[in-house]
Amino acid sequence: MVEQYNLYIVVLSIIIAIIASLLSLTNASNLSNAKGKSKLFWLVSGSIVMGLGIWSMHFIGMIAYHPHIQVSYNVWITSLSLVVSILSSFIAFYVTMPKIIPRYRIVVGGVMMGSGIVIMHYLGMAAMEMDAQINYNSTLVVLSVLIAFIASYVAVILFIRFRNQAGSKWLKSLSAIVMGVAIAGMHYTGMAAVSIEFDHSVSDPTNIPTNHFLLYGVTIIVIVILLVSWGTMIFDRHVLNKIAYQDTVTQLSNRNALNKYFNTNQDSGHVSVLFLDLDSFKSVNDTLGHQVGDELLETVGLILHRHSHEGIQGYRIGGDEFILLINHSDKERIEQLAAEILEEINQPFEVDNKPLYISASIGISLGIPHQKKGMKILEEADIAMYKAKESGKNQYAFFTEAMGEERIRRIILEHDLRRAIENEQLFILYQPKFNIKTSSIVGVEALTRWQHPKYGYVSPMEFITMAEETNYIMELTEWTLEKAFVQATEWSRMGISLPIAINLSIKFIENKNVKGIFEEMLSKYKLDPSYLEVEITETVMYSNMEQIIQQMNQLRQLGIRVSMDDFGTGYSSISLLNTLPLDTIKLDKTFIDNIDDKNKQVIIGGILSMAEQLNLSVVTEGIETKDEEEILTCLGGYLVQGYYYSKPTNAAGVLKMIREQKGVHL
Repeated sequence: MVEQYNLYIVVLSIIIAIIASLLSLTNASNLSNAKGKSKLFWLVSGSIVMGLGIWSMHFIGMIAYHPHIQVSYNVWITSLSLVVSILSSFIAFYVTMPKIIPRYRIVVGGVMMGSGIVIMHYLGMAAMEMDAQINYNSTLVVLSVLIAFIASYVAVILFIRFRNQAGSKWLKSLSAIVMGVAIAGMHYTGMAAVSIEFDHSVSDPTNIPTNHFLLYGVTIIVIVILLVSWGTMIFDRHVLNKIAYQDTVTQLSNRNALNKYFNTNQDSGHVSVLFLDLDSFKSVNDTLGHQVGDELLETVGLILHRHSHEGIQGYRIGGDEFILLINHSDKERIEQLAAEILEEINQPFEVDNKPLYISASIGISLGIPHQKKGMKILEEADIAMYKAKESGKNQYAFFTEAMGEERIRRIILEHDLRRAIENEQLFILYQPKFNIKTSSIVGVEALTRWQHPKYGYVSPMEFITMAEETNYIMELTEWTLEKAFVQATEWSRMGISLPIAINLSIKFIENKNVKGIFEEMLSKYKLDPSYLEVEITETVMYSNMEQIIQQMNQLRQLGIRVSMDDFGTGYSSISLLNTLPLDTIKLDKTFIDNIDDKNKQVIIGGILSMAEQLNLSVVTEGIETKDEEEILTCLGGYLVQGYYYSKPTNAAGVLKMIREQKGVHL
């Protein structure tokens, strides 16, 4: 007798394979965006759906197959085939789960899934129990195996394709059809390889009873596929979304949700962004505790919730940073919204029945259709937010192209600063210190300068701050020290006794063995320590005073003088001058501003008199006019720095000034 197929059931098996493929592709997309335990959930559920789909397709195909003989199935072998199908799908998903996948992993994933399909199919055939002998056409068997591996490789490629980006619905559906037909093609090619030799003929094939075990088993599996898929949708919507995409403190959407939005809305140029950051939030956490900080964040979250409605969505993306996405670019409406939010945040926040006032800074980037991508708009709003902070905080700022250029400039400078030394872009200028009484140079201050090949002269206020923030200040300070030692050594050989002062930052003092560095250099250059002086800012003394005092005492023991720069600009207490290891204090330029004011003169005179009693030298900075010099001289100040005498100059300029002095012994 010739074996027959029930065409309707064959079509049903192909439909089951397509549905399973479509559900697996959907799970692959969810797997890409999942984090932590939710990633494991989508991995397991996707493997179950794919494995059950392939298995049920096979056995629905077996129900469609009529060999005109009664057939039963071994329960254990049939169950084993089910396990193999699910396990191979799991391994294929697992090995291709990383974001960046080398080609060999794709091949391994395809091989594992293909092997699972082949083993499952031929285990299913081995599970058949009947009074007949099954023979195989080796050519068709090999062809079925090739189809299984090719179909599996294509399936893995499609999983990766839909995992990394959403794609259009029709393309995903078309891919599912290709996968389903390919899986079914393997099954029916494998069945075409089968020929059955009957031990005896069946007298009435129409009376062969239905295989209820197989029918019920497949029915249950199909129901399980639907239940798993339905359950994952419910779980994803009501549980995983809340875990993965909702902030637990404010109940706003979180950074994952924001990333998902931009990843799945590649043409989101029409979206405008408000980037909100609380001002001085860290100090609230540090002084009042994290519980108060969380309550403050909850309050801000409630404010953004009130403004979130159709077309506006709020997010907390970490710490005290919040985002509002707005589906329009009406500048006036957005400006009004930003002003309302700032006003609401400015309302007093109650802590222990006491009002706590906070503020925020908001950066705004307006989306222009087809010109800006979503993440680009977010970056622009971030830049504008920092500009609002720099402008005084508690305000909003719109992004401008100039801000973008400023950010690009900073990125380039940060990158190039680390190469400035090896590219010989840095150089030293010297600011002379003068003694008015003798009209002579009594020392110089070494000042590091940077000539950038693109931006030209870069202000030290800009690149020194940058070096502090990036910790490059340590390398920069060591380079400056080396240059100062070389120059001091050269001058000493010329018989010029001119101490060079070097500025030391707090990070350098805290992270370096300052005494050891100076000892090594003094030994290397065989230099008298009297040729050197270090300058520290007043605020440095209050960072870690005990450590600073210890390091400065060690330098003084080596014979190196210590000077406090910018005296009077920070939080110094005059009463501490007796205990600090200092040789010199430098009065900041702010003392010279409006020096004709009698009160200013009393203060300067008092400092000069007190310093004399403490055996401290006083250098007054910022002298720019003859009148300022005369007033200072009357008050008893004789050591000065300022443009009135000389701008910072190179070593040759210093030598020229020395040669122009007559009868001066240095």
